[in-house]
Amino acid sequence: MTEFSLDLNEEQRDLRDWVHGFAAEVVRPAAAEWDAREETPWPVIQEAAKVGLYGFEFLATCWADPTGLSLPIASEELFWGDAGIGLSIFGTSLAVAAIYGAGTPDQMVEWVPQCFGSTDSPAVAAFCTSEPEAGSDVGAMRTRAIYDEARDEWVLRGQKAYATNGGIAGIHVVTASVEPELGSRGQAAFVVPPGTAGLSATRKLRKLGLRASHTADVFLDDVRVPGRCLLGGKEALDERLARARSGQRASGQAAMRTFELSRPTVGAQALGVARAAYEYALDYARDRVQFGRPIIENQAVAFALADMRMEIDAARLLVWRASWMGRNNRPFTAGEGSMSKLKAGEVAVSVTEKAVQLLGGAGFLRDHPVERWYRDAKIYTIFEGTSEIQRLVISRAISGVHVR
Repeated sequence: MTEFSLDLNEEQRDLRDWVHGFAAEVVRPAAAEWDAREETPWPVIQEAAKVGLYGFEFLATCWADPTGLSLPIASEELFWGDAGIGLSIFGTSLAVAAIYGAGTPDQMVEWVPQCFGSTDSPAVAAFCTSEPEAGSDVGAMRTRAIYDEARDEWVLRGQKAYATNGGIAGIHVVTASVEPELGSRGQAAFVVPPGTAGLSATRKLRKLGLRASHTADVFLDDVRVPGRCLLGGKEALDERLARARSGQRASGQAAMRTFELSRPTVGAQALGVARAAYEYALDYARDRVQFGRPIIENQAVAFALADMRMEIDAARLLVWRASWMGRNNRPFTAGEGSMSKLKAGEVAVSVTEKAVQLLGGAGFLRDHPVERWYRDAKIYTIFEGTSEIQRLVISRAISGVHVR
């Protein structure tokens, strides 16, 4: 019988140490500058590509880990360095997850390498699903996809909101409604190749946090893409739509399948932010002297740090469990993927807020990175499913009731 163990294996430890080294030596020294500039850190992305941290080969190697832990381990370490730069490097993986989750082998071979570009000329990709009136309510999506049979082309019309890398990406993966009357079951995902006419992003959105990561609204004005750009192919789509029309149970839809694959990894990103703030606050509390002694000797401070560490470790176990389940095709019967993202996101907000509080006035200044981590953490209770939506998913899963 195999002995149960929570120890990382040698390859996982090497991966952790390698990514941590890149985060410490390359990402952290650049973090404040790119946060202030609110620009995509292309030089850092290129450095990541040169060392093999940015590219499909890296993701494939992580995915090959049968435990499912390699990607969350790498994500936690990179985002420990900086969340904005981390998302600039790993943001492309969401579009890759969409292609991987819905595409055919031929589509993966054609489109995934283009998501990353080359070492000398790196590119980024964007996954576009949220809309001004369809965020958590994916079924309310208004972007339409109409098939032009004579030309074997799909025509996309609509607007996408809050798209990471929107407009600056080479590859855009866009979800759209093919049969609106079917709600989310009538949707599909499409690849919009580089340089396609009709796709535009008028401005970069200015954000509270993750400022080094580009976010924009994307407009689709009669965007025509070849038939092969429909992920999964038209035959599979027609079969799925036929089942939906007949009332048969659906296996899922394009946007939600992508989020199911990515939620534990997003939780790991939040863990990286939380751990960075906890470690900084711990060091500060050891060094900061008030009333003749280090402030860590005060129970109020020490207990806060104890809670911070406990919550981070608890969230990590949820992330690792969900990552293992997802990699080994274990169903999330109790919403385990949502549990991991929910817990990690709320821990990131709580821990970074405590870190600012423990530093006092110093925590409110840009001289210390905790204020940046505090700003960065908040998004993890919002994007890829708000905390409220995660609780909805979990409550439905455990009750079998369609909670509203």
